[in-house]
Amino acid sequence: MVQVAAALLFALAAGLGLMVILAMLKTNGDAILSALAGEGAFPANTAPQPPATVIKLRPSAPRRHISRAITARPQLSRAA
Repeated sequence: MVQVAAALLFALAAGLGLMVILAMLKTNGDAILSALAGEGAFPANTAPQPPATVIKLRPSAPRRHISRAITARPQLSRAA
């Protein structure tokens, strides 16, 4: 009985996964098929171009390295 329920649950999960894959193909079929063909989602002439101007960020202040003293801790607990 448990094996039948597990088999039905597995079949339901497989069917749901197949439905998701088919829905993705239906909505984005052109982009997926062109990517599988090696063309990519964007044709070469309509691909996003980099911006013409580059904005430079101001440099941040240098960070100070703070060294902390490492305290020696006993290797054994106090109960030992």
